[in-house]
Amino acid sequence: MPDAKDNLVNPPGLDEIIPKRVVFSVPMMDQVRVRKNLVYKVADGKPLTADVYIPGGSGPLERPAVIFIHGGPIPHNLLTPPKEWGIFTSYGQIIAASRVVGVTFNHRFYSGERLDDAQADVDDLVGYLRENANSLGVDKDRIAIWAFSGGGALLTRFLKEPPPYISCIVGYYPALDLRVMRAPGSTIDEQLLERYSVAANMAGGDSKIPPVFIARAGLDNPSLNESIQRFMHEAVGRNVMLDFCNHPGGRHGFDVLDDNDRSREIIRRTIDFIKTHSQ
Repeated sequence: MPDAKDNLVNPPGLDEIIPKRVVFSVPMMDQVRVRKNLVYKVADGKPLTADVYIPGGSGPLERPAVIFIHGGPIPHNLLTPPKEWGIFTSYGQIIAASRVVGVTFNHRFYSGERLDDAQADVDDLVGYLRENANSLGVDKDRIAIWAFSGGGALLTRFLKEPPPYISCIVGYYPALDLRVMRAPGSTIDEQLLERYSVAANMAGGDSKIPPVFIARAGLDNPSLNESIQRFMHEAVGRNVMLDFCNHPGGRHGFDVLDDNDRSREIIRRTIDFIKTHSQ
């Protein structure tokens, strides 16, 4: 977490989005348990924390889990860190009420140049979850990854060298090819962009890519949607088990911004997809 001296603030545009919750709900969301602010690592001299949403009631001692990867870049001095945003608190409740453990966390995607740090944080969070699976009630061999927006770049590792314990992957309006999203005048190293462009780094040959679900927002940034199109071309060429949902009238963040039947249909299908592939 940032220090007080970092002048904590939520930028005006983001401040309007932070409280918004997902436009979908399921029964018993209010009965899930949450283990908050678990320190999964210390980086730059500060703790990085995660929240674990646990299904209520009786059931198996170990359940599949979903790790939610927030997007970026984000300011390093946010007053409200991502795991406290309405989208992630409500998704944690939704997935736990659906009988799957939900994990939200903060990572250091503060700029394009910090992608390596953000990737290291994701890797360490996965390691923490697997190492503490028994105490958290998680099946360490059934972990789904769900990334949003710029967090899509952090799916690269899971698609380039898929670990056997990743049951499936979800991307919502994800950035999947940073090469086509490079801003004019950007100083980000080309090799870095290449390394975090999913479409350029998907496994081939005998590597088994887990099932993938992609949700696209039709009214999104054109370059972001082009990155999705490039990924889809590569995924089909590699015969990936792929589910795709397009929201023609959806905005970037449709799951909190567009309260309509298509948004709810896509979210419902996503949860069914995760449960099906986490059996």
